[in-house]
Amino acid sequence: MKQQIIDLAKKCDADLVGFASRDRFEANDPLFKIFPNVQTVIGLGFRVLRGIYRGVEEGTTYYQYTTMGVENLEETVMPMALLRVANLIEAEGYTALPQRKNPLIMNEENETNPEVDYTDVYRGVKAENQLNFLDCAVKCGLGEESKIHSLLTPEFGPFVRVCFVLTDAKIEETELKQLNLCDGCDECIKACPGRAIDEQGETNSWRCAVYYNGANGSKNPFMPPDAFSDFDLKTKMEIIKGSAEFDNEQAKEILDNIYFYPPAKHFYRTSICGRACDRACYIHLEKKGVLTKSFNKPFREKEDWKLSIKQFETGKRED
Repeated sequence: MKQQIIDLAKKCDADLVGFASRDRFEANDPLFKIFPNVQTVIGLGFRVLRGIYRGVEEGTTYYQYTTMGVENLEETVMPMALLRVANLIEAEGYTALPQRKNPLIMNEENETNPEVDYTDVYRGVKAENQLNFLDCAVKCGLGEESKIHSLLTPEFGPFVRVCFVLTDAKIEETELKQLNLCDGCDECIKACPGRAIDEQGETNSWRCAVYYNGANGSKNPFMPPDAFSDFDLKTKMEIIKGSAEFDNEQAKEILDNIYFYPPAKHFYRTSICGRACDRACYIHLEKKGVLTKSFNKPFREKEDWKLSIKQFETGKRED
């Protein structure tokens, strides 16, 4: 059945398939609250196409990452693969529980998810029966945890999203390998346009949301000269430079003033930063030659671009 699952998952566009036995998890893991009789966790990894990031990398087209790299994967491709794999398992007489992320539920009271509208998030719900997706991915042998707590895979680096199936079928687990992909280079930290990641690799989710949505004028070609006109000039320029200090409530005010990208006609927020941290990580791993999936040209072929922010001081667009 293991090979049947692998073949079917890949037929359903999964690029990575891994298996972990219950023995790899601590006794208090949420896994056992969800399904006490679980014997195997099956991890499915789906690459976010490298070409989906090209528009952001070039400063041209931005919505493809959100619509194709996030929404269509999370809401269409991955759920269908989960259901197909779960159906196969249950056809063999075992129970299968598909597990996908809920982007709107936060255990923490004061955190947010940059990928969705902050007003839609349910906070402090103490949903202890949610999987730790990163931990599960690592234990399934899909990759390793980076310094900034993202998943790095040997094939695609950080360009991947994951989901899982829990089952009471005992299936041979995937061998865990010492990957050492993350070398602590801090390129991910330096690439953030809003300094949302500290030196220890911890991310301030509200800063991340502000700059994920495009508050840095030097990296946002859609920002008009009168952006953030409700703020005093000093504060406005600090926001646009990515150096402003603000708390969670002030972050909400800034987010409410990011109106200048065409409204998204879908659930997920448009990423103007284009996951700068992930792109920087990928570029570093590619230069090191440690990724097993190679391309005929490097992802970044020229110097990273940056726009002038002088127009925001005058409120008039420069020629």
